[in-house]
Amino acid sequence: MEIINYIGFENKKKNFFEIIRDYFSQFIQKEKSYNFVSVNYGYNFSSIEKNHSSDEKYSFKDFLTTLGKFITFIQRNFKKICAWTLLISVLIFLCFSGLNLFSYRNNFTGPLDLTIFEDTELKTLDQIMANFALEDEPLFSEDGSLLEEISDKKIEQIFSQPVTFQNYKVKSGDTISGITKKFGLKNISTIIAVNDIDNVRLISEGQTLKIPSIDGLIYTVQKGNSIQGISAKYNVTLEDLLDVNELEDSNLSVGQRIFIPGARLDNETLHNALGDRFINPISAKFRLTSKFGKRADPFSGAASNHTGIDLACPTGTPIYASMSGTIAFVGYSNIFGNYVIIKHSKGYQTLYAHMSKIDAKKGKFVTQGTKIGEVGSTGYSTGPHLHFTVHKNGNLIDPLSLIKLSSK
Repeated sequence: MEIINYIGFENKKKNFFEIIRDYFSQFIQKEKSYNFVSVNYGYNFSSIEKNHSSDEKYSFKDFLTTLGKFITFIQRNFKKICAWTLLISVLIFLCFSGLNLFSYRNNFTGPLDLTIFEDTELKTLDQIMANFALEDEPLFSEDGSLLEEISDKKIEQIFSQPVTFQNYKVKSGDTISGITKKFGLKNISTIIAVNDIDNVRLISEGQTLKIPSIDGLIYTVQKGNSIQGISAKYNVTLEDLLDVNELEDSNLSVGQRIFIPGARLDNETLHNALGDRFINPISAKFRLTSKFGKRADPFSGAASNHTGIDLACPTGTPIYASMSGTIAFVGYSNIFGNYVIIKHSKGYQTLYAHMSKIDAKKGKFVTQGTKIGEVGSTGYSTGPHLHFTVHKNGNLIDPLSLIKLSSK
């Protein structure tokens, strides 16, 4: 370190920071017998001469005077200082905003050239998905009724008997439709409603379920309810309500739980519990850059048929299973890049393409909303996006007929 003393600087006018430095240097030298080391404005001081002339020493009064001048300067130029501060802040903000906007735009795909240069490969993928669709038939209808018929006569005889309940411990491999059939019930909503099940996918081995002897729902009597009103609401005869619940009269009390024979959950509640309603595969911000169906290729102008929808968003954006199902295929294609196919109930399959990363494993069951990968631009793609395709029983359908996309 270069040693610099005060020789040659006797007449130099000192600034505010040098005054503060010298004042405290003198104070320390007075109290202790060692040198004060300081670095200010490019001057490196390894030692300070102990013998200074009296005119180089600054009193506390000089320090306060200089401090006052500094404060006065700030007061007189306050508006200018604020203006410059605001201007610099705005420039910094615009600079960062511009960089973020460029980065955001750069991470989104432009119009996609969907000219298929390997038509046979696309047909192969369609055939794979069609085969998955036809592997099994749905076991129950839209309203939850098992497809096996039960005669009206048998149902009428059952409804004339009091309802009874028994417990059942879930075994490995059990399904809601299988348990329903096992106990001679007609509609899967019975077990769901009686056990207050919000998600059938969460039913686990060893769990105990309450099984009624007949189909129906449990209803909790509310203030103002009458048995005649409940009978009309659920289209059940008054005699059936009385017989099934072993009621001696039509008097009901608030909070009383009665069984409504033959009643079933509304479709919305039922399918929410089943988890078989499609949800957005992308929960982050995206742009819908291409819809399903026929259109002209953006570059060539040739007629083409888009097999799904394209959701453009930055690389690495999480992709979620649109509905619960089993991972049927994980692979790579020159067209779709890294892709995943999920097999769902009722003949549905979904395809997720152009992934930068795949988190799913073939054969594994995934619940709705499970992360299966990340958005990318692999395969035949001009920018990061998710290509999302839906099949039902081997036929392509418009994903927008099943889900309502909402970009955040």
